[in-house]
Amino acid sequence: MNDLTVAVSGATGYAGGEVLRLLSTHPHLNVTTVCGHSSVGETLGRHQPHLARYSDFVVKESTAEVLAGHDVVILALPHGQSGAIAAELEQSSPETLIVDLAADHRLISAAAWEKFYGSTHQGTWTYGLPELLTAGGTKQRDALKDTKRIAVPGCNVTAVTLGLAPLVQAGLAAPAGLNAVLANGVSGAGKALKPHLTAAEVLGDASPYGTGGTHRHVPEIEQNLNGVLGTDAAEGPTRISFTPTLVPMSRGILATITAVPGESAPRTAEGLLDAAALKDELGQAFAQAYAEEPFVRVLPEGQWPRTSSTTGSNLAHIQFTVDERAERILVVVALDNLVRGTAGQALQSIHLALGLDETTALPLEGVAP
Repeated sequence: MNDLTVAVSGATGYAGGEVLRLLSTHPHLNVTTVCGHSSVGETLGRHQPHLARYSDFVVKESTAEVLAGHDVVILALPHGQSGAIAAELEQSSPETLIVDLAADHRLISAAAWEKFYGSTHQGTWTYGLPELLTAGGTKQRDALKDTKRIAVPGCNVTAVTLGLAPLVQAGLAAPAGLNAVLANGVSGAGKALKPHLTAAEVLGDASPYGTGGTHRHVPEIEQNLNGVLGTDAAEGPTRISFTPTLVPMSRGILATITAVPGESAPRTAEGLLDAAALKDELGQAFAQAYAEEPFVRVLPEGQWPRTSSTTGSNLAHIQFTVDERAERILVVVALDNLVRGTAGQALQSIHLALGLDETTALPLEGVAP
């Protein structure tokens, strides 16, 4: 395939920079335009000095006019800003593959969007999580093979969805009463200067945010898990208590997830939970879902996920067990929020939409120490 032209809007931010890093060695996708806002007219190297290949690129204004005409446009903009540009692009460049890294086009329910984001819903695009199970027994990658509009999932959502979807679909984990507590690196909050993200505030500290069911990723997680059951995206049975926590690391997510055993969980003749049999069935559910997946790894027995092991990698690491005394399922997921949680799965989805090998230019190995 000949080189395809790519424009990246929001190129000076963390997500845009990670997209560019992965594209820098891509054999088919050729970045020709980088766009920003306050950095217009400056060289990209002033803002992303680690991206040597693109250091001399001059940042252009993020407008539909500048972005039009490229084969692929990647929008790495804050939530609520990509919708307007995307709407213009759809009119001027209907054949362009447009990929939104923000939340503007993820949710199916307009009511859920308006409740959690407080603005007008911009419509729903094809969801960019290739490994996501569907109620019909397929995976989301099938839908991505025939689309020109991709909405990339939230990074927290990716971790929780990968950890729960196979178990909820198999009936091993009840869709109600789910709980997830996540340790998040500060890059997930974006690159804009915020006092609570400075070193003086973050170092030596850990703090929750988006508590009490208010975090914007809640409806997206529930949408995904309702989808694997074939129920209404917003009104299905899934309910999750979701608490992200800011910790002093630059990137990474460690999701600790608990679930009540579902109706299909094995029990003894006396009606007690058969923990050993349940653990075996959990392993089978994960194997059936991910054994052939290049970017999801269920770790060997006794090895638990660590964020440091996924840094720079497009792999999500998963481990699980059964807490027999509490009668709870425990799943732990680690991933790099900027790679597997954003730029990496964006590239996976782009490859599928363009008919390329899904694994092209995506790293399996992490960076250590």
